[in-house]
Amino acid sequence: MNTARIVVLTIAVGAGGVAAYLASGSEPKAPSEPVIQLQTVDVLVAKNDIGLGQSVTAEDVQWQTWPASTASTNFMRRNERPEAVKDILGSIARAPFIAGEPIREPKLVKPNGSGFMAAILPTGMRAVSTEISPETGAGGFILPNDRVDVILSKREKNPDKGSPDLIVAEIILTNIRVLAIDQAPKEKDGQNAVVGKTATLELKPDQAELLARARQSGTLSLALRSIVDINAPEKPVDVVKRGDGVNVVRYGIPSPIAPQK
Repeated sequence: MNTARIVVLTIAVGAGGVAAYLASGSEPKAPSEPVIQLQTVDVLVAKNDIGLGQSVTAEDVQWQTWPASTASTNFMRRNERPEAVKDILGSIARAPFIAGEPIREPKLVKPNGSGFMAAILPTGMRAVSTEISPETGAGGFILPNDRVDVILSKREKNPDKGSPDLIVAEIILTNIRVLAIDQAPKEKDGQNAVVGKTATLELKPDQAELLARARQSGTLSLALRSIVDINAPEKPVDVVKRGDGVNVVRYGIPSPIAPQK
């Protein structure tokens, strides 16, 4: 092959390559579709199922990314309330939450808010208040969640005419849980004494009726129980009624005993 042919062949191959490159570059490119950025927001949701009446802890909730367009104004948003987790700690669930459900304040009751007492009451129990004083409330050493016995003291006429009236004391309720002192349902700042005017007790319906009747017939006092006696089995109460004479109450039946001389 002579030199002339080699030159012509090289020129032809180069021209073909240039033509192909120009042809490919001349085709219009399809415009790329713009990528839509979805706006999101961090929403506080239940990490685990939260049951009715359950106290909310930090382990029960978490922040979760949520589409901003579907996030209700009732949801707790991190950009608006970065301290929301601390704000709801200790709250009681008035309605259950399922895992992943956004936390909403209308379904929670705070310890110092209205409705808290109803939220912490066990099923079938009632909250009943009674007046107390330092003398009738163990000197102010009774705190919420302590257990007490309720003592009824009253004056009764002596069956012996001309004799002084009898001062009667009887334990009418035993091992009763104190829900609150005044309007403080929880111990605060490690205090070991609360001097209040009202104690709220956790009672069964029949116990509530008994307390209401007793309040009208005499003076009520609260006797603080030892913490080790909370789960102790209850025994029949023998209550001594003192006056010039003595009455002994066993199983609710009084038996008069003449005074010793």
